[in-house]
Amino acid sequence: MLTFAGYMRTLLLNTKDGAGGAGIAARRLLGALRHIGVEADLLVRDRETSLPHIHTTGHRLAARAAFLMERCDVVRAQGGSRSNLFAIDPATRGLRLDQSDLLRRADVVHLHWVNQGFLSLGGLRRLLACGKGVVWTMHDMWPVTGICHHSEACRHWMQECHDCRLLRRPAAQDLSWRTFLEKRSTYARGRISFVAPSDWLADIARRSPLTEGCPVHSIPNPIDTAFYAPGREAEVRERLGIPADHRVLLFAAYKATDEKKGTSYVKAAVQALAENSPELRGRLHVIIVGREAETLREAFPCPAHCFEYVSEETVMRDLYRAADVLLMPTLMDNLPNTVVEAMACGTPCVAFSVGGLPQMIDHGRDGYLARYRDEADFLHGIRSLLLADDYAAIARAARESALRNYAAETVARRYQAVYEEALSHAACTKNPNS
Repeated sequence: MLTFAGYMRTLLLNTKDGAGGAGIAARRLLGALRHIGVEADLLVRDRETSLPHIHTTGHRLAARAAFLMERCDVVRAQGGSRSNLFAIDPATRGLRLDQSDLLRRADVVHLHWVNQGFLSLGGLRRLLACGKGVVWTMHDMWPVTGICHHSEACRHWMQECHDCRLLRRPAAQDLSWRTFLEKRSTYARGRISFVAPSDWLADIARRSPLTEGCPVHSIPNPIDTAFYAPGREAEVRERLGIPADHRVLLFAAYKATDEKKGTSYVKAAVQALAENSPELRGRLHVIIVGREAETLREAFPCPAHCFEYVSEETVMRDLYRAADVLLMPTLMDNLPNTVVEAMACGTPCVAFSVGGLPQMIDHGRDGYLARYRDEADFLHGIRSLLLADDYAAIARAARESALRNYAAETVARRYQAVYEEALSHAACTKNPNS
């Protein structure tokens, strides 16, 4: 079997190719891999773009049925309640991806976010039995927990999940415990090479009993740094009616009102800036991007430009360019694409020191890391960037960090090495005397 770049056939799997961080990351990696000569395709349950080399399973009814039946499994586990309906993923249902011609032809199968009726644990067992090299990029904690995507303060995943906070009737042998044991049994059927986009999540993976004996790598999500680059700021601001000498704050999330993304901290910070910073009074603008953004317009004492979720990358790039600072008071996150994109456009970020953010932002050099949930420090970070005498140097440093760490070709080469190692191990397993 040939394994050098041009002949290594790689199949990426993700539930969707459209909205959401995992879908965006998988699409970008697909392009980066093909650019360096890896024959790669992306297989999804729900296709939302028309980009080349992206395929659907072709089983729309089966996919819908698997999704609905799994949600019914969650409702039954909750005693008939819809509580935490989409926060829980037991991976009880999925499609027969092992029967896909794309998968049969692939040398390496690369999982991304495969939940909500796309790939079940039974499907993963069948996939591991195919003798392929298997790589799994963790876009959240689900691969190393029982049923949750973010454990928050819970540490049960470090031994065996049980008494799950998401369940109405937590117990020692509840759904989280049963799913955790099934994951352990499934993972033991083969070797998975795990990849985390951040050092923070890679450290969590290395501490999980589920990944014991499996390699864990830390590789960031790629970005096209030629596309995401500074430029056209004056043109975009003129289109939005923002004077050139005014200061612009950008907040972007899949759902703008999601408190886990820190919406309340954004509102409080802008209110305080408008009231207590005479240098900024009358010169402050806010751009809000995400579902339900319009509902936040009246929350700000300054002009607010609201955009529902932006799927067009050219539009999003222009908004980064128009902004002076990206606000990222997320309360839990891995390696947000939004931060990488903004930095590549020369827009520094103010964020809480949580998850993968400390890896992304060099405090005081290319952005500001506020103490976790510290409203005053978050506000101080915004003020210090907006009023910095060396703002241009900070913006340049943000751009340089993106070029150094997230350039698409650099990331693709690192993944290529992981693929080759995974494929080599799979070949040795099938032919132990080779």
